[in-house]
Amino acid sequence: MSNVPGTPQGKTSFDPKTPTIARVASTSSAPIQSSPHYTTTRRHSLYGVEDRIIIDPGSRIWKVGFSGEGRPRDVFCGSGSSESPLWTLSRAADPSEEAEQERMLEYKLETCLRSVFHDSLLTDPKARKVILVEHALLPLYIKDMIARILFENLQVPSVSFASSHLLSLLAVGRITGLAIDCGHSESVALPIFAARPLFPNLRTTPLAGARLTSHLRALLLLFGTYLPPPTSLSAAANIPAASRATRVPQEVLTDALLEEIKARCCFVGDALGPSPNDTRDATPGDEGGSEADIPPPSDSTQSESDFSMAGRDSNFSSQSEFSIISNPRVPAADNPRGEGHLEALAAMYKRHSTATELQMRVVPPVAQQTGTGRGTLIIPGWIRERATEVLFEGGDVDESSVAEVILDSLLKVPVDLRKTMASSILVVGGTAMLPGFIPRLQQELVRAVGPPPTPSRPSARTDRPDKPPLPTYDPYVSLRPLLPYFAILNNPSPPPATTARAVANVGKAPAFSPATMAWVGGSLAGSLKTGGTEVNREQWDMADANRDGDGGMDVSMDDDRVRMVLPDWTRSPLPVGAPTANPHAQLSASAMTLTPSQVRVSA
Repeated sequence: MSNVPGTPQGKTSFDPKTPTIARVASTSSAPIQSSPHYTTTRRHSLYGVEDRIIIDPGSRIWKVGFSGEGRPRDVFCGSGSSESPLWTLSRAADPSEEAEQERMLEYKLETCLRSVFHDSLLTDPKARKVILVEHALLPLYIKDMIARILFENLQVPSVSFASSHLLSLLAVGRITGLAIDCGHSESVALPIFAARPLFPNLRTTPLAGARLTSHLRALLLLFGTYLPPPTSLSAAANIPAASRATRVPQEVLTDALLEEIKARCCFVGDALGPSPNDTRDATPGDEGGSEADIPPPSDSTQSESDFSMAGRDSNFSSQSEFSIISNPRVPAADNPRGEGHLEALAAMYKRHSTATELQMRVVPPVAQQTGTGRGTLIIPGWIRERATEVLFEGGDVDESSVAEVILDSLLKVPVDLRKTMASSILVVGGTAMLPGFIPRLQQELVRAVGPPPTPSRPSARTDRPDKPPLPTYDPYVSLRPLLPYFAILNNPSPPPATTARAVANVGKAPAFSPATMAWVGGSLAGSLKTGGTEVNREQWDMADANRDGDGGMDVSMDDDRVRMVLPDWTRSPLPVGAPTANPHAQLSASAMTLTPSQVRVSA
């Protein structure tokens, strides 16, 4: 058990480690080395051939290292000792609070970046180019902060911005495919064709690691068991544990403990019965029913603001009711019927779960630290197996499931690219490291695209009783011909493939960790001296000089001028991508589009 890796913790002190290969050369050894993989000297940095620094900044976990290496040198929590992430999806409405948040964020980013060079990598930032792994929806003001700190404080020569989805595909030897990043704040699906990210076809959902953490906390508060430490050694021997069992205090379930439970205890089980998407027995045109009736099928899983509907009819979908307990704002004790629903869900998942309960030693609350030793948290087995069901519950417009995000992105790509994208799906991110996540995602894709089951009792039309019932609404019927072609590149246990395209792709990706896939792609791009859009320090200084030369009359115009130096796919045109394999075919195709008048003029 000593070899089990622990959850990455924040940096508490300066603890440099001696590299495996000496950086100080002796009189009879090789010159100064900067990486165990390449023999380089200090003068190589003048020509840009020094190993580059690869930084993958996440809202919670950072991964840093040198290019050309197979894994990061250091993985740490960006927020340090704080349990909250560096940034969230929402910003303060008050301008003063927003300015204060930006100042605190800039201080934390500067601390992290200085720690990267001085603590983790032990290198001079002035002699190293930086490749920044850019997430698709990274806010522009955060990108501006990171670039300002790197150029003005650390004085790096240049910063390259590369798409994390593209780098993930590059790590598995592909430049075309559909990559989905299941991170902490959100899950983002982005199709890429010929090394060109198709940003207009991007789809996202907030069902990710943060939602799983809040869902797991609510489950443990309701169904977990806590054994406080005994007051004395005689009490520990004489008083049975069952008499000391209580509900889990909220002070025990810290974010660090929940992350450890997710990493060490939780896993993803197989699908249970029909999917929530398969319970579509009504159409958007069905106006029957009252407010207490079953909601329309497009809203089968309630959003964060609709979890208060815990007292609706019991014939509602059981898996949709499971998401009710993920809202801590509606305590079940205040709603007896809602608590009854939760007990029914617990009984159902206990019948369909084979996992055993686990006991974990935890730090007791401050009020209970007068006893001997630590407290014991008992985690039920069905929570370990079924807490991740919240990631696969779809149907909501604003909170699509992980499988629905992939399918919605496939619906947006051109028809002639759908087969290629469906057969080259890559799943990356920290949440995707849960055991069984990728095989379960494959099952959800097949089940969502497959034909819905025939309802045992057809729904009657209240507006026209004499007419036959309307057909079941199926949003993914156009993707049903792609069912034999679905293949996940990094599926550890792929199902038997039926087509040659699926056989050639399914499970063929290298066995890199999904959490470090984007960093490995950045390391490969750095060793090949390629990458995304590169911004030199001269360009940044020139933008600052132009801003100072205008006298600073308009602050917003100055910020826009500085930010236009940084790449932004929401403002700039799409990248050209990889060159075509047959340029003569492109020339002939462009010649065929000429009008007769243009042909006469050219002649």
